[in-house]
Amino acid sequence: MLSQKKMLLAAVFVTATALVAFSLFSAEKQIDFNADVKPILNKKCISCHGGVKQQGGFSVLFREEALAATKSGKPAIVPGHPEESEFIKRLQTDDPEQRMPYKHEALSKNEIDILSAWVKQGAKWGNHWAYVPVKPTPLPDVDNNWVRNGIDKFIYAKLEENKLKPSPQADRATLLRRVSLDLIGTLPSEKLANLYLNGKDETKAYQLLVDSLLASSRFGERWASMWLDIARYADTKGYESDPNRNIWAYRDWVIKAFNSDMPYNQFVTEQVAGDLLPNPTDAQYIATAFSRNTPTNDEGGTNNEEFRTAAVLDRVNATWEGLMSTTFACVQCHSHPYDPFKHDEYYQFMSYFNNTRDEDVPAEYPLLKQFNDSLSRELKQLENWVAQVATPQRAKAISLFLKTGQPAINSTTADELKNAVIGNNNIALFFKNNAVARLKAVDLNQADQLIFRYNTNKPGGKMSLHIDSPNGPLLVSWPLATGPGYQNVAVDFKMQHGIHDVYLSYSNPAIKNPDEFTVFFDWFHFAPQFPGKGQPGYVAYQKTFNNLLNANVPTTPIMVENPMAMRRKNYVFERGAWTSKGKEVKEGVPHSLAFAMPKNAPNNRMGLAMWLTDKRNPLVSRTMVNRLWEQLFGTGLVETLEDMGTQGMPPTHQELLDYMAYQFMNSYNWSVKKMLREMVMTATYRQDSKVSEELKEKDLFNKFYARGARVRLSAEQVRDQGLAISGVLSAKMYGPPVMPWQPEGIWFSPYNGAKWIKSNGEDQYRRGIYTYWKRTAPYPSAIAFDGASRVVCSPRRIRTNTPLQALVTLNDSVYVDMARHFASRMQQSGGRNIAHQIAQGYSVILYKPIPANRLKVFEDLYAKALATFKKDTKAASALIGDKQQAAKPESAALVLVANAMLNLDEVVTKN
Repeated sequence: MLSQKKMLLAAVFVTATALVAFSLFSAEKQIDFNADVKPILNKKCISCHGGVKQQGGFSVLFREEALAATKSGKPAIVPGHPEESEFIKRLQTDDPEQRMPYKHEALSKNEIDILSAWVKQGAKWGNHWAYVPVKPTPLPDVDNNWVRNGIDKFIYAKLEENKLKPSPQADRATLLRRVSLDLIGTLPSEKLANLYLNGKDETKAYQLLVDSLLASSRFGERWASMWLDIARYADTKGYESDPNRNIWAYRDWVIKAFNSDMPYNQFVTEQVAGDLLPNPTDAQYIATAFSRNTPTNDEGGTNNEEFRTAAVLDRVNATWEGLMSTTFACVQCHSHPYDPFKHDEYYQFMSYFNNTRDEDVPAEYPLLKQFNDSLSRELKQLENWVAQVATPQRAKAISLFLKTGQPAINSTTADELKNAVIGNNNIALFFKNNAVARLKAVDLNQADQLIFRYNTNKPGGKMSLHIDSPNGPLLVSWPLATGPGYQNVAVDFKMQHGIHDVYLSYSNPAIKNPDEFTVFFDWFHFAPQFPGKGQPGYVAYQKTFNNLLNANVPTTPIMVENPMAMRRKNYVFERGAWTSKGKEVKEGVPHSLAFAMPKNAPNNRMGLAMWLTDKRNPLVSRTMVNRLWEQLFGTGLVETLEDMGTQGMPPTHQELLDYMAYQFMNSYNWSVKKMLREMVMTATYRQDSKVSEELKEKDLFNKFYARGARVRLSAEQVRDQGLAISGVLSAKMYGPPVMPWQPEGIWFSPYNGAKWIKSNGEDQYRRGIYTYWKRTAPYPSAIAFDGASRVVCSPRRIRTNTPLQALVTLNDSVYVDMARHFASRMQQSGGRNIAHQIAQGYSVILYKPIPANRLKVFEDLYAKALATFKKDTKAASALIGDKQQAAKPESAALVLVANAMLNLDEVVTKN
C-alpha cells in the first residue's frame, strides 16, 4: 500500500514537472524575424556580412547563406542550438579580437538574448511585409459616428490606441480650396465653388463637388505633374549639351490617361510594353516613351553603346523605384545589402529592357511618325491591300516600318572601316572616296531590297554591296544620286537567305581630294520588295508607300523590340562595370518575388508588365496607393516613397495600406479616380488642420491623422493657383511646351545656341505642366519650390522652406504680372472703396471674409505704398509695367497689395 502511494506521488510529481516545463516553454516569447531580428542584423551585422561584404564567408542576407558553411568549413548558425552556434559565441565573448561586431560597440544583452532565442527557435527567416502579396484586411471593430468609410475605421482605431481624438470638420471654404487643389491642382470654377458654398445639404454638396472635380479635364493635368517626376520627363536630352527633344506627346498621353481614368494596370502595361500589344495604336506606342525619357548623350567622342547601356540601367532603376518603391540601383554592383535581391538578378531584370532598337543615336531612333488623319487613312488602306495581295504578317511589317522606321540598322554600328569614320564617334557613317564599311550579321532571309537613308552632293559616285567579305559575292551596284539633303532610296537585288556580313563600298573618279567626306549614311533597312507587282493598284500603292516613307511629320521617341536576328545577349556586369561582362543571363525577376510571374508570361517586356500588374505582385498596388495618399496628406503611410524595403520608414498604418491596396486592385479595378474619391470622402481628410497643444506634444508630425494636413503647395500648384486668382489662367491643353517669362542668363547652350524665347498671348499663362523643361537649367521658380530636375526618376519631392520661395512670389516678374491682373480684378469687382477691393480679393483667394485685423494690415500697406508712389511716379509706372506712361499711384499701390496677398502663408499653403 505504501509502495503504491509512493508510486502515485512520483507520478504526480513527474506530471507536475512536465506541466511546469511545458508551461515555461509555451510562455517563451516567439521571436518575429522581421520585427525583432532583422532590425538588429541590418544595424549591427549586415555591413560586413551581407550583400556587399561576406567576411569569413558568412552572410545574414538570405537564410541559405546564413546556414551555409563559412570559411572555417562549419556553419556559423546551427538552428535550435545557440550554444553550438559560432554566431552567438562571437556576440558573447569578451575577447576583443573575437567579439562581433569587430571593433564596434557590442550588442546589448537584450539584443543578444533576442538573437539567441531566435536561433534556439530554429533561426526561422521571415518575409518583409512589403514583399508579401496583398491580402484582404479585416476592418477594425470601430463604432463611432465620426467614421464615414472603411479608411476612417483604421484611422480611428489608431487614434484610440494613442488616446487621441479626431479634429472637427474644416469649414466649407477651407474644404473647397483643399479638395480643389488636391484633385485639379488649381481653383475651381466660380459656378462650382458657389454650388458647394451655398448648398443647403453640405454632405450632398461635397459629394457633387468631388465628383465634378474628378470629371474635370484639369484633373489629368494635376496628376500628370506627379507622374512626370517618376517618368523623368523633360523637353531636352540631358548631359552636357542637353539639346531639344520632342517628346511632349508622351506628356499629353499621361494627361489623357488620367482624365479617362485608365485602369492603373493598363496604365503601367502600356508604358512598359505598349509596343508589344497586338496591333498597337499610336497612343500605345507613345506610352512607351516612358522608357525613352532617359538622358542620351550627343557629345562628340562619346561611346553610343556606353550610353545606350546607361539608358537601359536607368529604365531598370526607374521601374523599381518609381513603380515598386524599391531601391534596386545598388544591386547593379553587388547583392542588396538589406533586401532579398542578388547581384545576378539585377541583370536578369535588365535583360527585359536590353533588346530594344534605341542605340543613343542623335536622331533618337526609333521614332513614331504621327501621321495626320488623311495619312493615317492612306496607311490603313495600304495595309489592307498588302494583306490581300501578300499576307497579314507582311502588311504588319510594312506598317511597322512606315510608322517607326524599324527594323533598321543604324549606320553608327558599322565597323571594319576603310577611308570611313563614324562622325564624332557617335553621329553617323561618313565615307571618303574608295571607302569600305561592314554591317555585321545582317538578316538577309527573304530579303531582295535595301532601303537606306543618305546624303551626298557629289555626282559620279558608285555604290556596291558585297556579302561575307569586301571582295565577296556582289549583291548589287548602282550609281549614287545626289540631292539637296538626306533622301531615302531603294535598291533591288536577287533574293538572299541566311545571316551575312554586308560590305558597303563607294568610289567616285570625279573626287580629287582623298580626305574629303562625300557621303553620309543614316540607316539601312533590308527587306523583301514591295509586294503585289502586277496586281491592280500596285503602282498607286507603291507611290503611297513612298509618300508615307518620306512624309515630314511630327515624331516621338518610342520603344520597339529587336527582331530575333538582332537580339542582344545579356551578361552580368562584374562590379557593375558595363565593360566587364561576366556570365550570360536570361530574362527574369528576382527569385524572392517570382511567385507573381504568370505562367504564360513571355520572356520580354510584355511578360514583365504582366508580372508588374499581377495581383500577387506585392509592391505595385501598395506603391501607387501610398503615393496617392502622400499627394493628399503630404506624407505617405510609408514616408519613404522611394523605399518600402527593410531600410525604408515603417508604415504608420500598415493594415490600412494593405486594405486600400486590395481595394484598389479588386473593388475599384485599379481605378485611380475611385481610389482618390474614397480618400477625399473620409472624415480623416475633411478634418480641420489647426494644431492644439496636445497634438503638438503627442503627434507633432501628424502621423496618426488627428487633424487635417497642412502642406506647402507644389511648384505647379503655386503657379497655377496664382494664374487662376489673377484671372488669366489659360484653358488651352496639350501641344508643344511653352516658355513663360524667365530672367536672361539662365540658359547657356554653347553647342546649339538654343535660347529661351518668351511665349506670347495666352501661352505665357498656361499651366506649369506645359512649361519647357531643360534638364541642365530647369525653370527657376519651379526649382525654388522643389520641382524635380528629372535627370533620374524622382519618386518623392522633398519639401523645403527657404527665403528664396518668398523672393519668387514677391519679385519674380511672372508673379508681379499676376499681381497686376489680380489688382485689376479687385478694382473691377470691389467698387471704388479700397477696403471693399481688398476684401473682395481675399474672398477670391480663400473663399471667406477677410478678418478685420488682416484687412487693417493691408489697408495700412496700401496707404504707405500710395504715399510713396505719389512722390515717385516712375516707380509707380515701373510696377504697373509701363515705364513710358504715367501710372495712377492708386493702381500701383493696389498692385503692391495684390502682390503681398499672393505671398500670404495661407495662399501658398494647403490648410
